Amino acid sequence: MSITETAPALPLSAAFKEGSRLLHDEAESATFIEELMGGKLNLFGYVNYLKSLRVVYTALEETARAQAADPIFSVLHDERLERLAALDADIATLSTGAPEEDLCQHEVATEYAARIREAGNESGVRLVAHHYTRYLGDLSGGLAIGRIVGRTYGITEGLDYYSFADITAKTYKDTYRENLDNLPLDEEQREIAVDEVQKAFIFNQRMFAELGKHLDVYRVKAEA
Repeated sequence: MSITETAPALPLSAAFKEGSRLLHDEAESATFIEELMGGKLNLFGYVNYLKSLRVVYTALEETARAQAADPIFSVLHDERLERLAALDADIATLSTGAPEEDLCQHEVATEYAARIREAGNESGVRLVAHHYTRYLGDLSGGLAIGRIVGRTYGITEGLDYYSFADITAKTYKDTYRENLDNLPLDEEQREIAVDEVQKAFIFNQRMFAELGKHLDVYRVKAEA
């Protein structure tokens, strides 16, 4: 390589992954998520978690539909990915009406939702970042979470959030990343997109921290 040449830019999917690696790891290591994955939380905690997600997905899916014609975002928009109806079904199935299911005020989720709406109004590039963060996560670690949740609570219903009809996860993710990498973005737009992915992961960290404030209620009590 001559001194006038520069290394090719990472594919956008790789730039997203590299740019958010530490934030992603920090979010996954949040106490709330670790205890949920470890089978240490009761259904009160899980229902509060679903209700926080509902706030976020309401904003994401309303904004996505509103921006569906954006020339950048339209490449990735796919209504088959939408999770809001599934979340509503799961919450309805698993809720008992107990006050413990409403302990979390979802303040961070509300801020996260506001940022998604703002990002969508600013540019399709920023909306792509939120779309990637949520749905690629759902099609990756999210499917594993669904299996763990089913085993933990001994349920086969109330798991619609983790079910994607007519989608084969690996094939879909491969195509999604290819489409992402082929978006005609300049360097400034790429930087904007990576910055927005980082914002999304920070919101996830904060959302888990908010849910974690009530772990004394959400933890499965040891039998005497």
